[in-house]
Amino acid sequence: MFTKVAVLGLGKVGRLAAELLSDAGFDVAGFDVRPVPDAPFAVHSIDLGDAAATSAALAGRDAVLSCLPYAFNKQVATAAHALDLHYFDLTEDIGTTKHIRALAASAKGIMAPQCGLAPGFVAIVGAHLARQFERVRSIRLRVGALPQHPTGLLGYAFNWSPEGVVNEYLNDCEVIEEGVLKTVSALEWLETVYVGGVRLEAFTTSGGLGTMCETFANRVENLDYKSLRYPGHASLMNFFFHELLMREDRAAAGKILTHAKPPVDEDVVFVHAAAEGWADGRLGRREFVRAYYPIEIKGKARTAIAWTTAASVAAVIEMASSGALPGNGFLRQETIPLDRFLETRTGRLYAEHGRSSR
Repeated sequence: MFTKVAVLGLGKVGRLAAELLSDAGFDVAGFDVRPVPDAPFAVHSIDLGDAAATSAALAGRDAVLSCLPYAFNKQVATAAHALDLHYFDLTEDIGTTKHIRALAASAKGIMAPQCGLAPGFVAIVGAHLARQFERVRSIRLRVGALPQHPTGLLGYAFNWSPEGVVNEYLNDCEVIEEGVLKTVSALEWLETVYVGGVRLEAFTTSGGLGTMCETFANRVENLDYKSLRYPGHASLMNFFFHELLMREDRAAAGKILTHAKPPVDEDVVFVHAAAEGWADGRLGRREFVRAYYPIEIKGKARTAIAWTTAASVAAVIEMASSGALPGNGFLRQETIPLDRFLETRTGRLYAEHGRSSR
């Protein structure tokens, strides 16, 4: 069991994750470059670009949760590894995850990137569905964080990191197709999906599968992850990034998009996960389809993307501390049992607040 957790980056997700961990009984210390007033845990200022300062801040802790932009996570993970700490983050970046996996080979603690919504919770769900079959034909995972009341042709609001969204739209995507591991372009493989009667489009984006392609190699015929958006979004983003060549300046692309489509308070997270396969000689399909809306936690309204992301990583940390997960090395999200996840103090939020229809 470990109890002392450092949370780096106290934005909406980081602060909420720290609050959830504190409520679950952890001794939480928060770190950010800016003051964070009225936090129910100790908060310290830190220059996160200073590797020595980061290491000093982590000394005396048992574990660290990085809620920082992905570019900081290699440094934080390296510091955690050197101090023999457990490490958790929310990254979608494939290069960062490869670095952490290399560290995990000699780690005395758990090295667990990708603990958010996608990658993260959706992999836990997908693996749970797949385990219900003796032979699996397909695993299809779709997630979207969207405004409830979209405006304009994009029908979007940047409630998540612009750097992360731009990477998702431009980096290549791993899939398994007809039993073969492949890399395909983002913003492709367009399809129509319905959640609770809401029509959505889905298209390939990078990073959402985490390590599932490796885990399910030679075990599934088809496996892919797609982002959910309102109809017409993919065509406009292809125009923006590829016809206008905004892919050549990712930072500028992120600034333009967030200036045009700022965050909203009334958002919704759609999850549409499905697996098909054979059990007892019969072909069948299992689905997990939910819509998650803003909820109130500790007297404050929390956006859907903030609480689903924060709750996912906090639940994993709860499980790790209780001994429900392996005590060291690299943690793949798809190895986490869904039932045990939903039984944690924080994971119960997913069980209590998911809607299968409006």
